[in-house]
Amino acid sequence: MTDPADGSAGVDQLRTIADYQFGAGAGEALFPREESLTVKRTTSGRPQQVHCEDGRLVSFGVDGRFTLGLEGGFRLDAALDLPAYRVVVDDESDPFVRDGKNVFAKFVVDAGPEIRPGDEVLVTHERGELLAVGRAELDADSIADFNTGMAVNVREGAPAKGDR
Repeated sequence: MTDPADGSAGVDQLRTIADYQFGAGAGEALFPREESLTVKRTTSGRPQQVHCEDGRLVSFGVDGRFTLGLEGGFRLDAALDLPAYRVVVDDESDPFVRDGKNVFAKFVVDAGPEIRPGDEVLVTHERGELLAVGRAELDADSIADFNTGMAVNVREGAPAKGDR
């Protein structure tokens, strides 16, 4: 069941949830008022996925939080102040992360200080390019301190800039 959502009250509520989860301005970045979005809903009417012309922005979990699609990651990357919700890696991890492989703590250069386990995060290269979206497995301090362990469970890797 899908419905186009042109600034309806339902999308306003999704914007509010995004602002709460990722910070002020995230809702408008993910779901701009001037864009036609498609909201796939469950049979009970709960939002399940939000798509735009370029792909999936987010899925809405039963826990009331978003999981990011790659297109949603690109939008948040452009809108959020650095280093918010970002886990930064270097050249060594770049090809693996793009391929959808998980990020391990020993390869992390920096991480947004607000990151907690279970948060949706953007995995970026230290030069600023989005490499993937995923779920943090550790908090920011642990990511910085640990030399072992998975830092981010990558959900979807980004193609190289020229391939997008």
